[in-house]
Amino acid sequence: MTECLWELPPTWEWSVLGDLGDVLSGGTPSTKVPEYWGGDVVWFAPSDLTGYDGKHIAKGAKTITEEGLAYSSAKVIPAGSVMFSSRAPVGYVAINTTPAATNQGFKSIAPHRSVFNEYLYHYLKAARRIAEDRASGTTFKELSGSAFRALPVPVAPADEQRRIVERVETLFDEIDQGVESLRDAKRAIALYRQSLLKSAFEGRLTATWRAANPDKLNEPDALLERISAQRQACYEAALIEWEQALGQWREGGNKDRRPARPKRPRTLSATPINPGVLGWTQVPLGLLVVDPIYGTPKKCGYGTGATGVLRIPNIGSGRIDPSDLKSADFDETEAAKFSLQDGDVLTIRSNGSLSVVGKPALVEQEHTDYLFAGYLIRLRPIAQSLLPKYLVYMLMAPQVRAQIETKAKSTSGVNNISAKELQELDVRICCIEEQAETVRILDDRLDAADTLDHEIDASLARAEALRHAILNMAFCGKLAPQDPNDEPAQALLARIRADRDGGPNAKPQRRPRGRARSATRP
Repeated sequence: MTECLWELPPTWEWSVLGDLGDVLSGGTPSTKVPEYWGGDVVWFAPSDLTGYDGKHIAKGAKTITEEGLAYSSAKVIPAGSVMFSSRAPVGYVAINTTPAATNQGFKSIAPHRSVFNEYLYHYLKAARRIAEDRASGTTFKELSGSAFRALPVPVAPADEQRRIVERVETLFDEIDQGVESLRDAKRAIALYRQSLLKSAFEGRLTATWRAANPDKLNEPDALLERISAQRQACYEAALIEWEQALGQWREGGNKDRRPARPKRPRTLSATPINPGVLGWTQVPLGLLVVDPIYGTPKKCGYGTGATGVLRIPNIGSGRIDPSDLKSADFDETEAAKFSLQDGDVLTIRSNGSLSVVGKPALVEQEHTDYLFAGYLIRLRPIAQSLLPKYLVYMLMAPQVRAQIETKAKSTSGVNNISAKELQELDVRICCIEEQAETVRILDDRLDAADTLDHEIDASLARAEALRHAILNMAFCGKLAPQDPNDEPAQALLARIRADRDGGPNAKPQRRPRGRARSATRP
């Protein structure tokens, strides 16, 4: 007995996919045989539908030869078939516009002529969750051929199928227009953020503040001299702290590891540069931070140690996100070396995506119990010279991002920026008071942009939910009107059965061309 998932109109009938057309799986020719690849046979893998929003698709990234088709389990499906990805992931759907083969990650149906392929396309989009629930597997879920054939389908009369598709697509077109407007707004907000950060480090956001505070402004040479003096004072304070720790170590009988002497600040060439803004100068970033260090190389895992370790996934948009936290165990020396303080800035040093390299996040008091991993670099601002939040915004600004991406770009696929290269970044700096005003303005304006961005995301989510609601209504018979003159689905299904069984009124059913698989290649 056919499974009934919900109540249908009287002229509809429940069936299963396998009774509505020919169901075919795919296959992959051996990748060790070059002659099987690069031919004239269109061939699809689920990856071809990753991020693909279209209903119809003409070709995938790869093609195979007639020989590859013959010596594999791949089969050609006719144009107009509905392809459904059955693993990695379950639920991508598209209609091929040319005869094509697929890999084993698809189950495809070439519908009977009485079943509108676009009706099945939209139903399979709506039934993704139903299919996922019937998939099996531990590493990844896969929907078997038999489970695909057994998927319940609410079959509407043939004419109503077309009315449903027309109504669904009319409503979807209206949603698409709204979604495109929302996406345009998101793009505009992203451009606004970059424009705002660029303006901030050109001094344009704080022009009014400078006009009201001329006594706090210094010429470039005086500002550079003060920065250099503060850097030296920071080093000398670290030396004093080390000497005190060394004395305590000796008094304790040299039992623990000897305290490490602080590194002498790296010599960086710097001359007063006037960037064209009164009270500003341009210096290497290394003059404004304590010597940067890389994080721990120790392997960490979920729940495998006592101390949380911040990694690349924990570096949010200027903030630490500890929701996906791994951990490890550390001795006192390791814990001291990779410790964090309120006001530290972590930045990503290595990643396959260039836009991720150099991405910063501010460490706040609530994060100081964590350590940090090896693909991150800790920057510790010199308190009298650089505000931590100003450093975060500085690393996000287009002027500095361009330098980071130039230094980090690699042809090997892994982009990397070193601590030394970070110190050599040319950055624009002003007095602490103007930095605070810059941070205040950026916080206010970027927070407003973030709020608007979140509202747009919520609207996009509502649009997607509306699509699902439309599809649910469509396949319950509540979207398009029923016509009493339509041939009922029961008669449609009887005709399909007659064709399949070769009855007296049977007509030849369209069947896809296939190739038998050979055990050995001649």
